Amino acid sequence: MQPEKKQLEILLINYFKECFANFPNGRITPSESPDFIIKMKSKNNLGIELTRLNPENPKILNHHEIEQIQLREKIVATAKTLFEKSSPLKIFAKFLFSESHLMSHEKELITAVKAVNSIYRAAKNIKQEKLYFKIITNNNLKNELHQILIVSHPALKYSIWERSNNLGISENITGDILTSVKKKEEKLKLYKKQRLNYYWLVITSDRLYEINNYTISEFINKNTVNSHFQHIFLFDIAKPIVYQLK
Repeated sequence: MQPEKKQLEILLINYFKECFANFPNGRITPSESPDFIIKMKSKNNLGIELTRLNPENPKILNHHEIEQIQLREKIVATAKTLFEKSSPLKIFAKFLFSESHLMSHEKELITAVKAVNSIYRAAKNIKQEKLYFKIITNNNLKNELHQILIVSHPALKYSIWERSNNLGISENITGDILTSVKKKEEKLKLYKKQRLNYYWLVITSDRLYEINNYTISEFINKNTVNSHFQHIFLFDIAKPIVYQLK
């Protein structure tokens, strides 16, 4: 069995493959430095490194915002417990809460129950031998929940249930993207010891906010990402959308 971190990476690379139409044909092999090697039919080998978009300078939260996060964490934990009491399925679940409908203690349990019921219905379509993903929208949830993403893959042997932006809310998405690229660029010499033909970088995020009216599309149009990676992608797993940065 793969380590837990690698299990999640396998799920994410297969999810990316499903969402990116130009993903090359070939066998995906888990590796280290880079995370995956794709043996293509052309006999060329492609290395793919996964990294998560990490806010270098996250927003400083006030007392009210911290309280909301704590309530949301409780809802996710309660929903996970309720689901696992009656289902053996192992899934990756990402909860995106509404910013326009605030959570209250009185709504904790009913929101968790509503979420679990919606996940149960979606999980009926899971086939354990292959990738499955589903975005459960607000129409099937309480107003306090914007959507829930669930992803299943046979490599995932443990459950991961999280709220979106659990690493913090970025105040400078464009800076965070460039920092992520720079950090991985510094490790590219190590990756090249594998002597592969091509190298890609995939940066994942679970909720991309527009900061100061600066959209991701504008970032792509206005910025040249200098890197020795042949291609760099930003993968918003919650929508899901793949942005090609290079």
